[in-house]
Amino acid sequence: MSDSLYTAFAAPNFDANEYANAILAGEPFPPPQPSSSGDARPSGIKISKQASTLSSLSEPAKEDISVAISKLTVGIDDVSKQLKNVTTYEGPHAVHRSWRTRDASSHVSNALPTLSAAQHALLSSQRRLEGQIAELARVSASESIGLSDKWTGEEGEEKRESWKDNYVVGSEGLLFSTLLLSLHPQAKMHLVKVDEDSETSEILFVQFVPSLVTFPPSRPARSKITSEMEMMVVTGLATLNRSLLASSLQTSHNLRVLPNLVQFLLSDLTDSVDQRIRTTFDISRISKEVNAKDSAPASHGLLYRSRVRTEPTNVTAPQWTAALWSRLEGLIEELADCCIKVYTLEKVLQLKKDTVTQTNFMDEAMKVLENKPSATFWTVLARTLERQCKDAARSSTFMQQTLMHTDTIYTQERQSPETILILRALSVFEQSYLQRSANRLNEVVAQSVAGGARSPPAMGEGIGIARTAANELDSAKFDPLLVKAVAKNVQTSLELLLTRLEPLVVRDRWATSLLGPVSTPQQAQNAQVATCLYHCATRLSTLEGEYSESVTAILQPSIKEIRRSYDRIVDPLLVAIRRELGAIVGKLRKLDLGKAPDASAGMGGPSTYMKDLVDKLTFIKTEVLAKFNVGDAARVWVSTIVKNVIRSFVLNASIAKPLGEGGKLQLTGDMTEMEFALGAFMVEGGSQSKRGFKLDVIGDDYRALRAMRPLLFLDNSMLASPENTLGLPPLIVLHHILVRSPLPLPHSLHGWSESEYVRWVDEHSEEEALTLVDGVLTHWEKVHDSPTELDTSREYLDLARIVLANAKRRST
Repeated sequence: MSDSLYTAFAAPNFDANEYANAILAGEPFPPPQPSSSGDARPSGIKISKQASTLSSLSEPAKEDISVAISKLTVGIDDVSKQLKNVTTYEGPHAVHRSWRTRDASSHVSNALPTLSAAQHALLSSQRRLEGQIAELARVSASESIGLSDKWTGEEGEEKRESWKDNYVVGSEGLLFSTLLLSLHPQAKMHLVKVDEDSETSEILFVQFVPSLVTFPPSRPARSKITSEMEMMVVTGLATLNRSLLASSLQTSHNLRVLPNLVQFLLSDLTDSVDQRIRTTFDISRISKEVNAKDSAPASHGLLYRSRVRTEPTNVTAPQWTAALWSRLEGLIEELADCCIKVYTLEKVLQLKKDTVTQTNFMDEAMKVLENKPSATFWTVLARTLERQCKDAARSSTFMQQTLMHTDTIYTQERQSPETILILRALSVFEQSYLQRSANRLNEVVAQSVAGGARSPPAMGEGIGIARTAANELDSAKFDPLLVKAVAKNVQTSLELLLTRLEPLVVRDRWATSLLGPVSTPQQAQNAQVATCLYHCATRLSTLEGEYSESVTAILQPSIKEIRRSYDRIVDPLLVAIRRELGAIVGKLRKLDLGKAPDASAGMGGPSTYMKDLVDKLTFIKTEVLAKFNVGDAARVWVSTIVKNVIRSFVLNASIAKPLGEGGKLQLTGDMTEMEFALGAFMVEGGSQSKRGFKLDVIGDDYRALRAMRPLLFLDNSMLASPENTLGLPPLIVLHHILVRSPLPLPHSLHGWSESEYVRWVDEHSEEEALTLVDGVLTHWEKVHDSPTELDTSREYLDLARIVLANAKRRST
């Protein structure tokens, strides 16, 4: 269609009614006008020119009326589309330009009075300055007035020195005074001290009153600097230019707006993320996008437009699905871009410091931020994504079927082919992540053993290793396959730890020596290494309930190996403690316990072996066990040591032969002293309160010790009564019966020493020990079959048989 048709409608005197009547009547439009002379000539020229340029106006009269109406309709539609496009794309810019024009005009209007006043003040200052200069020239030519006559002597010299800092000297001072007076006419000026020797007077210094001198406001400059800084920040984030971003942040820090700027940038990025996620899952926008692509442009006539659909039909379902995935793809790209910008901003804030105050920019920004920028970004992303997914799934069946119904399988046991393809594509990034994870684990292990034997790892290093391993596993917890790979890294790092700790463990005799009075350096070194292993294994053991069985199966061998290494350090020391205390308790067999009581001596003190036992328990507690910081394990050690001491004392006291009344009293005193020593040994922190409660937790062994005291003073007939020997093992009762009788003890019959018999009882079960005693009774009856010998031992044989029968009955 020619441009002349559009020109007709653009004519200033166009009338739609006249045009329609002319078309219906078959007449040209506009109608020709007669030319005139004189003043009407320009108008006639104008119309003739217009008629010549719009030659096509008469063409519609020659055409069919339906064709003309169709052309008119098409033209109207075309003009409407052009107007709509101009309004859509140019409208916001026009509004923005109008606002800027209005703001500029407002600023100019506000500035006009100020500029007029400044011009008037400048002219007044110029006239006043010209008058002052003329007056100064006149005075200088007629009379020389100075201060040298007034300021003489020391006082004058002091005044001259005190004024030097307040004056501008020479001709430069005059120029500076002129400049200041031109800027501020109210500034006071004092011209003093002329040269008396020269024919022409010269101003030497000028005094100003600074409080009256003001300079133009710096707000326009600050606004310009702030605007440039904001543009630099935006450019730095857009191009990921860290240098430019650091410079702009330094400028914002100098302007004291750094926290607010970071908060604004973070808010802008999170708002864009929120808005982009909303737009992606907006089902109405998806419907409009699909409809816009499917609708063909109509050449003429009116089209029926249906309402916006929220669900696709069977025909449009593929288009809807393609549109949704296209939106999701764009969303991922934009989210990745925002994420990179956030991390770039956070990295620059962490590294950048003020050049003067050395203030870290991240610390400065955290004054107004609730959390780090990255944490805030992911929080907003997760919250918005979760909310929009829920809303979309609840309001649209199409969203549910497209996003939630899938055949993709990704578990530890099985993965679908699609998943395997994706995993292979991302294997490079996975290997890079695993390598960095392994480096972090190995770095912690290396730092823990860096001190060597001089500073072996202790509790802090063990907890640090376990915490690093737990953090790495927790970071990969979301991925069932990645967490298994990280678990293998943890296993490798723990094996490395054991390899590095093995040379630090001392296994010579000084590691188990208990000579005292202080622990050996080897024991202290082993204690630190054992403490490290204990806390590392204890912390890792708590992870079993947090992860699947496959991950736990990977970690278990390493944890068990750590515990075995810990036991290999601790067990030899505990065995040495048991042997040392057992040897001290065994010294009671060397005492003469068959003596009669000495009434003149009264209640004697504890035996020598008991004093040694008390001293050794104190040494073990304060010098040996105190080096280990192993929590509950130390309490178990203490309980085990106390049980062994009580069991050894009761067993050795039960086979002490001969035993007289004086010996019984001596054993009773030793029992009391041992209870006090063991109670102090068990109490933590040196407090001896609740001593009885602490020993009660020992159980049967402590009850046997308490029952041993009355056993020594029971009549023979009461020895076989279970009520009178409650709490005592049958073997102890049998030993005491044999001690009172002429029958030999088991070790005497077999030719063993007391220490060998005690060791044999510790290594064998109670049933085997009772069988050994029963053999002693049988052997006695066979060897001593005369009536006289049997009469003297019959009572003890019967008592022993009753105790054995009760023991067998109790076991069955």
